[in-house]
Amino acid sequence: MASSIIGGLVTEGFSAEQIIASDPYPASLERLRDIAKVETTDDNQHAIANADVVVLAVKPQVMKPILEDLANSAQLHKPLVISIAAGIKVKSLDQWLGGGMPIVRCMPNTPALVQTGATALYANPVVSEHQKRLADQILGAVGIALWVSEEQALDAVTAVSGSGPAYFFLVMEAMQAAGESMGLSAETAKQLTLQTALGAAKMAMSSDVDTAELRRRVTSPGGTTAEALKVLENRNLKDIFLQALEAGRNRSEELAEILGDGK
Repeated sequence: MASSIIGGLVTEGFSAEQIIASDPYPASLERLRDIAKVETTDDNQHAIANADVVVLAVKPQVMKPILEDLANSAQLHKPLVISIAAGIKVKSLDQWLGGGMPIVRCMPNTPALVQTGATALYANPVVSEHQKRLADQILGAVGIALWVSEEQALDAVTAVSGSGPAYFFLVMEAMQAAGESMGLSAETAKQLTLQTALGAAKMAMSSDVDTAELRRRVTSPGGTTAEALKVLENRNLKDIFLQALEAGRNRSEELAEILGDGK
C-alpha cells in the first residue's frame, strides 16, 4: 500500500523530493525507488524528523513497538499521523505515540496504485482543518477520499472497499474460467471479462440510477441474462456476499481487540 500511495502521489504531481520512505528491508526500498525517485532510509527517526505528515503503512502486528520508538520524536513537533493499518484504533495509536497527537485513521485499497482507490478517513479531535485538507490531498491523489464521523464505521469500510478488490478479482477469475470451459481461448476469456468489468463499473459510476435498475435494464425477460441471473439468485448470491462482508467486518473488530494492546 505504501508503494500505491507513493506512486499515486507522484503521478498526480507531488514532488518525489518531498517524500521519504523508510523500511528495514533493502529490497523493499529498491522497489519503492523503482516507482519514484524518493529518498529512502532504514531509519524511522530520520524519516519523521522534519515531516509534516507521517503515513503509517506497516502491518498492525508491529505497530506498537514502531510507534513507541518514535514517540519522543513525534512529540517534538506533532506531525499529522495517518494510519492505514486495519483494526488498530486511534486511541491505541495515540497512546503509543505519547498522547495528544493529531491522527487520521483510514482504510484505502490497492487500486490506489492506478488512481482509482477508495478511501474512508476518520480524524480524532486534535486534527485541524488544515491537516484534514492535507489528508484529503494525500489520499485524494490516489482515488476518492470520504470522511466518516464515527471510527466504528471503518470496520464496515474495511469489509466493503478495503478488501473489496479481492472479491471482484475472484468474480473475474471465475468468469474467465467459465469462458474457457465453454470453449473460449484463455486470452479471449480474459479480455472479455476485464473489459466487461470495466464497462459495468463505468456505467454504474456515471449513471443517474442505482445498480439494481441498471441490472433490470439489461435483463430481458426470458433471455440469456435472466437465465444466468436466476442461477446466481437461486444460490443466494446476495446472502453469500452479506455473510462474507460481515465476516470481514467482524475480523476487523477482532483485530482491534487483539492488537489494541500491541500483543
